[in-house]
Amino acid sequence: MREVAVKDTMSGERRPIPPEAPVGIYACGPTVYSRIHIGNARPFVVFSLFSRFLKSEGYEVKLVVNVTDVNDKIYTAAADAGIPSAELAAGMTEAYFEDTDRLGLGRPDAEPLATATIGPIIDLIADLVESGHAYESGGDVYFAVRSFDEYGKLSHRPTEEMEQGEDDSGSLKRDPLDFALWKAHKEGEDTFWESPWGPGRPGWHIECSAMAEQEVGSLPLTIHGGGSDLVFPHHENETAQSEAARGLPFASIWMHNGMIETDAEKMSKSEGNIFQLSEALDRFGREAVVSYLVSGHYRQPLAFSEEILEEAAARNQRIRNFMRTAPEAGESELDESSASSLERFREALADDFNTPKALSELFDLIRTANQGSAPGATTAVARMLDLLGLSSLAESDESGPDAEALELLAAREAARADRDFDEADRLRDVLAGMGWEVRDGPEGASLVPGQAS
Repeated sequence: MREVAVKDTMSGERRPIPPEAPVGIYACGPTVYSRIHIGNARPFVVFSLFSRFLKSEGYEVKLVVNVTDVNDKIYTAAADAGIPSAELAAGMTEAYFEDTDRLGLGRPDAEPLATATIGPIIDLIADLVESGHAYESGGDVYFAVRSFDEYGKLSHRPTEEMEQGEDDSGSLKRDPLDFALWKAHKEGEDTFWESPWGPGRPGWHIECSAMAEQEVGSLPLTIHGGGSDLVFPHHENETAQSEAARGLPFASIWMHNGMIETDAEKMSKSEGNIFQLSEALDRFGREAVVSYLVSGHYRQPLAFSEEILEEAAARNQRIRNFMRTAPEAGESELDESSASSLERFREALADDFNTPKALSELFDLIRTANQGSAPGATTAVARMLDLLGLSSLAESDESGPDAEALELLAAREAARADRDFDEADRLRDVLAGMGWEVRDGPEGASLVPGQAS
């Protein structure tokens, strides 16, 4: 088993993952008040593939990705839609599962819901109140930040920059730094639970602490992950409340992915610059979306545009063309060059999950094989593609078009029906690049093998 290490956000140092113990990974999932955008998909892809790689190296891994299904944003969105908040949350949770299923990466090992973890959340808050780290005030319960001497150790922020971002109107907190663990029921909030402090519902941060502890088990978690926008206040508050309650480190390694950016601005619903994952999948296909999301180093911001997704599709086509036309068929023994390339590919993933470097090794091997000096290359490339969630690029199309090609054909037909001929032509070109020619006939459009570009 090779050493796998990642850069830890808290220390700024490269931290190896112990091979002898089970690896518990908790990655923060979405708040389900609307469909997720492609930026929300980045942590899902990063941690799904990182977990896959660890398992391929022989690690025992449990990946947990939660769903926040009770939250201020859900109340607001449900009120705007004129439906109960639980109904909105259930519908958007189902949409989240559908959209991420289409990525073709499988599901995390556990996907807890906040609403299914209320008992453990209340118990954790009660422990904090009993130990003096939290207090009740007017039906709310707050974490006393100054009771935890190490507060700020994750984000390394000075105290004056510790604005919690909560609505403090009518708040009875003792200190502006404190944050809510339990929020008293307010008029118009149609989902709430009974607690020792009165009816209400949990704060965002305590939900994740409880779900992580319930699903992963004993602390510390091996890895806690999520988007870099969660470092403060969400993850700072998680580690403070969990360590104050348990007297143990919350996570050994903090692993944060960079944001998806449009014109150097973080993609977010509040900025109004979102591109829904479902739309990206409809227009460009699963393979292009996954390839795009692994094209940059996970810790760095990743620029987004439709042109960049088209470039990802073009890179995929280079791989598909190679796998279709390479002289050897099926599994073959790895020659020395192919074996060395595969080893360097794995080493790149083992060193802070460097997918751009791994992709570079893959394309270097294709170039070498095209020169006739790597007879086992298709076997090595197929193994690489599997670790990147792109094994479909190595599959034969002899049995006909795959589900992705058929989805693109359906989208092309929908565009034609809407008289959006520019979009229909674009999708026809995408299919041509995948090696499929669109034939229009009296019974509708069909796909026949063509010349891949």
